[in-house]
Amino acid sequence: MFTQLLGKSPAKRAGERLYQDAARQGRAVAFYAGMAVPDTVEGRFELLTLHVILLVDRLKDGPAPASDIRQSLFDAYVSNLDGALREMGVGDLAVGKRMRKLGEAFYGRALAYEAAFAGLPDKAPLADVLARTVYQDTTASPAPLADYIVACRAELLAVEIADILAKGPNWSAP
Repeated sequence: MFTQLLGKSPAKRAGERLYQDAARQGRAVAFYAGMAVPDTVEGRFELLTLHVILLVDRLKDGPAPASDIRQSLFDAYVSNLDGALREMGVGDLAVGKRMRKLGEAFYGRALAYEAAFAGLPDKAPLADVLARTVYQDTTASPAPLADYIVACRAELLAVEIADILAKGPNWSAP
């Protein structure tokens, strides 16, 4: 009730800001021009999801507010996907089914990336995940994107969560 009277909670605002940072980074032209990520709805979904997963990964072992922020980040991600589907003309009856599929895709990718992160510094599992998701319909090499992900993850892990929340994530250049 107080949140309704006073506005959004700090965790909700932080999650939404992190989502916007992930979305902005996922739209960087260098991914599509320099790393041969397909400039399609699917390619953009993959990059958005990847950046959200990198932030979720960073927040997973943080202090108490990190779990609330992680949930708010995911909620913002889902809400924006729902809005994007509606803008693309998907009918109300079909949105629920599509959102379920997108949720399953997110969780599947999150598990695959988590397993690939556990295998670092060996980048082969990460490159395999990228080949199956981001580059599934191309012959482009996933190696440059794998290098980028490893660099971003290292940057995120090197910075305190409070600093990420205050200044935003310091993404590596694609």
